[in-house]
Amino acid sequence: MARGRPTIYTIAERAGVSISTVSLAINHPQRVAPNTRRRIAEVAAELGYRPDTPSGERRGGRRGGVGVAGPFTSVASYARRLNGILTELRGTGIDVTVYDLPSAERVDAPLLDTLPIRPGVDGIIVLGIPLSAEGAARLSAWGPPVVLIDVANSEVGGVRVDDLAGGELVGSHLAALGHRRVAFVHPPQRSFSYVSAGMLRHDGLVRALGRADGPTAVVPVEVTDPDPAAIAEQVLAVPGVTAAFAHTDLIAGRLRAGLIARGIGVPDQFSVVGYDDGELAETLGLTTVRQPLEETGRAGARMLLDLMDQGACESESIILDPELVERATTAPAPA
Repeated sequence: MARGRPTIYTIAERAGVSISTVSLAINHPQRVAPNTRRRIAEVAAELGYRPDTPSGERRGGRRGGVGVAGPFTSVASYARRLNGILTELRGTGIDVTVYDLPSAERVDAPLLDTLPIRPGVDGIIVLGIPLSAEGAARLSAWGPPVVLIDVANSEVGGVRVDDLAGGELVGSHLAALGHRRVAFVHPPQRSFSYVSAGMLRHDGLVRALGRADGPTAVVPVEVTDPDPAAIAEQVLAVPGVTAAFAHTDLIAGRLRAGLIARGIGVPDQFSVVGYDDGELAETLGLTTVRQPLEETGRAGARMLLDLMDQGACESESIILDPELVERATTAPAPA
């Protein structure tokens, strides 16, 4: 092995690829085949390779830039979290590079193994994409600090909302209204090798309903068709349900539309609850769970800045509380 600090030349030689392929894997990973990209990442980790950072200091003594990766164009709530990050970093003199990744709900292999770490990135924030064990290990070995937002991981710290508590808020609200059989409407989970926000919301709903008098049931309904009529048909196919808790406001809004199109009154005949509390929820009058989305972004950015200032790499976890917002889509269960 070549002596001294590893470079893209030594990585290319060890991985058996061209220098240009290594450069693409670092700067434009989406243009490199997954197996090749993984091999390059493994070799880089073995050699202890770290991208060059700028020699100049930024304002406030911070160097280089920050990379922010998440499903910003496919999930509206992450765009709001990104706004919080950018607001917190404004005026720091730090360059921010944003990487748009596919949602974990929309790909066959949702666990993140590698990140597009480019030269000049001295810290990175990952939003909403769960890490594989290998991905977490590579991040830990990388050196500069990493903060996760809306991702629960025992190896890497960050900021997330208490989704278990959010599910409990919904369950307690519906139970108080007399609902005992509730559908939990959610998108597919491609892998069960991690605990998703949806799983925590479901478990919170089950826990709270279980405290109600009499028999209760939470029935998962996995939706793959975004058509409101299809979602309503799936939910109504479940015997005896009088309410539904949807994984997001978007799913809740589509379910509401599908029910109304079938002549079913919301909330007189059927109650619907969403999650996020975005503009859609306010427009439709959805009862929902408010996540402090912008605050998760701001808190994550503050955490990363503190780690960069301290020269530290390990962060602890901050868990923020959600809030139930009662509007016009929930009512007492029909007799």
